Amino acid sequence: MKVTVDTNFLISATQWDYSVAHKLSKKLILSDAEIFTTQDILDETIEVLERDFEYSKNEAKNIIEKILLFAKLIEPKQKINVIKDDPDDNKVIECAIESSSDCIITYDNHLLKLKEHKGIKIVKPEEILKII
Repeated sequence: MKVTVDTNFLISATQWDYSVAHKLSKKLILSDAEIFTTQDILDETIEVLERDFEYSKNEAKNIIEKILLFAKLIEPKQKINVIKDDPDDNKVIECAIESSSDCIITYDNHLLKLKEHKGIKIVKPEEILKII
């Protein structure tokens, strides 16, 4: 299985040990799923960790280094403009397209509203956890 994860999934997975996202990330790793992200998504994750969780730059970078132990960093070649309400979310879809992901795992409502894009399902972690 190939999956793309976004900032809110990464935050939930790394900040709360008993969150569904944390449990799912462990299951994905153990099942040899391929987990994809981009530098833009990681940069946004650093920004949130520093702003909302008051991590220092160094602490946030350490968390990103741990994420990169299980997530593959890719660089999308194609730019898209599917999500008009929050264009910044398009980077997640670009990652999923570039990586040929089966699904995008997110809590983001702009992405979840789409439900699917070009055959790529957009789901909450709870939905994937049920089937793994």
